Amino acid sequence: MSCSFSPSLIFLLILFATINHHHTAALPLSTNSRWIVDDGKGGERVKLSCVNWVSHLDVVVAEGLSKQPVDVISKKILKMGFNCVRLTYPIFLFTNNTLGSITVRQSLKKLGLIESIAGFQANNPSILDLPLIKAFQEVVASLDRNNVMIILDNHIGKPGWCCSDFDGNGFFGDQYFDPDLWLKGLTKVATLFNNSTNVVGMSLRNELRGPKQNVSVWYRYMQKGAEVVHAANPNALVILSGLSYDKDLSFIQAQPVNLTFSNKLVFEVHWYGFSNGEDWKTGNPNQVCGRVVDDIMKRSGFLLDKGYPLFVSEWGVDQRGTNENDNRYLNCFIAWAADHDLDWALWTLVGSYYFREGVVGMEEFYGVLDYDWCEARNSSFLQKISAIQSPFQGPGLSKSRPHKLIFHPATGLCVQRTSFFKPLTLGPCSEAERWDYTPKKTLTIKGTYYCLQADGVGKKSKLGIICTDTSSQWEPISASKLHLSSKINNGTSVCMDVDSENTIVTNTCKCLANDNMCDPASQWFKIINSTRLGAAVSHSPIDYILETIGVGMLG
Repeated sequence: MSCSFSPSLIFLLILFATINHHHTAALPLSTNSRWIVDDGKGGERVKLSCVNWVSHLDVVVAEGLSKQPVDVISKKILKMGFNCVRLTYPIFLFTNNTLGSITVRQSLKKLGLIESIAGFQANNPSILDLPLIKAFQEVVASLDRNNVMIILDNHIGKPGWCCSDFDGNGFFGDQYFDPDLWLKGLTKVATLFNNSTNVVGMSLRNELRGPKQNVSVWYRYMQKGAEVVHAANPNALVILSGLSYDKDLSFIQAQPVNLTFSNKLVFEVHWYGFSNGEDWKTGNPNQVCGRVVDDIMKRSGFLLDKGYPLFVSEWGVDQRGTNENDNRYLNCFIAWAADHDLDWALWTLVGSYYFREGVVGMEEFYGVLDYDWCEARNSSFLQKISAIQSPFQGPGLSKSRPHKLIFHPATGLCVQRTSFFKPLTLGPCSEAERWDYTPKKTLTIKGTYYCLQADGVGKKSKLGIICTDTSSQWEPISASKLHLSSKINNGTSVCMDVDSENTIVTNTCKCLANDNMCDPASQWFKIINSTRLGAAVSHSPIDYILETIGVGMLG
């Protein structure tokens, strides 16, 4: 099937071309403390902004190849602002010769997927009669040709949908998880792709789990796995997952991983809305966000302070926008990801599956592409995450002095000023105003006397140069620490907010506690660190004169 792009998608792709300037990395990648860096002079930060491309289900072929040519899919990934794919596979593909040698056609036919065979014939005829292992290599080669970085992820042992405690794939020693066979498989994969330039990392095993999980066994085999991968491909990042469905790495606090190599180790963590059940829907979003982020930092986020990169290798939402639990979680997640400038991989690229859990042609509503793999399922979601697809800071990126950005997670935009005479508004973070956040809790435009001031309930925020009263002081409040609150002259507390035109205003603070029917998203802001060079407004002498005579920036 060929795709005809809607005008809205064409506009979105043009927008990405202008605001997402992904650094062309000098591969291979390494680590520098908590950052992933390239091999160029000085080692510049490379932010992994990945999407998961599923290739571990029953067919054992990358999904979507019956819908679109492989190179078309690879190009779509870049056009949507991603620079990387986390490509999943079952270890049996590389350890079971019988499985690896059957053809794509045979695998599809065995499951009765006649329509998918016809789709392959139309879109990827050269792949249809390849052995499964060769078909996997073709997908890697396509991503390589199109300059998409690749993380190879051993998602499971036996092909199928993941995961449960009792699927036999959860932990070392389970029915389909022979540790020695797994080590042989990792060695084969690392060796097979050690000349593929864009294979920048290998994730050793997805979501360790189940009744057998054990910390001492984790160290025994994950360290062995890391060593065999590094021995076979010393260029690759080695990515280690934790326990309890990759939600827990807390044991690293007491016992660091002991490896013979350095500057290649990355840890991964997963976080979905459903990771916390229906808490987002049934609880107060501020309280849930504060509690969950605190828990994540204790279980995995502490690794950043210990000098390791943390890769959020799975996160995502129902992109129809109708899942309230997911919608509330998403705003908290984006704030956290921006605050720590994390590397990540969205679940998922997949718009539909050949065959999943007994269902033919199942649609994937967490998929960034639609059912036919033609268009973005939700273009506003892509616009929302575009700010976190590029790095805010890191080695080699100091194009501007360290400063702060005021980030609005619900839109993925930042506070900016288009001209002296216009009010502050939200816009692309690449064009955001650069701020200082002083010990006295004032937000001042870097290099100027201007500070951000609250002017009253329902009024537009303004800039002034008298920055000593409470209306110029902004403090993160609520359990989430995502409300920026100030006090106007009569002592009333107000919170930064946005109106329907994305203008920065102040309103009565809402949803601070207990109320679970309230959505605070419009009032959630995060002051984040950046060295990203923005397009700040120039400040002429007349601007300063206007401020000093009291004209100021009129709200």
